[in-house]
Amino acid sequence: MPYSQKSELPDSVKDNLPKHAQDIYKEAYNSAWDEYEDPDDRRGDDSREEAAHKVAWAAVKKKYEKKNGKWVSKKD
Repeated sequence: MPYSQKSELPDSVKDNLPKHAQDIYKEAYNSAWDEYEDPDDRRGDDSREEAAHKVAWAAVKKKYEKKNGKWVSKKD
């Protein structure tokens, strides 16, 4: 189910990612939720929710990386 606000994100996201990264996660998740409604559009046998979470984490990892146990913005 799509997230309407950051407070609805899973604890693993809210408790670990900076606010901007949470925005990225939420927007990517919601977009993927819409895009992968049809099971034929997904790879493997992932559920719609699993596919959306994978897309969201991939989007976060484009701008953020984990260093010393904390998520920090990547340097350009």
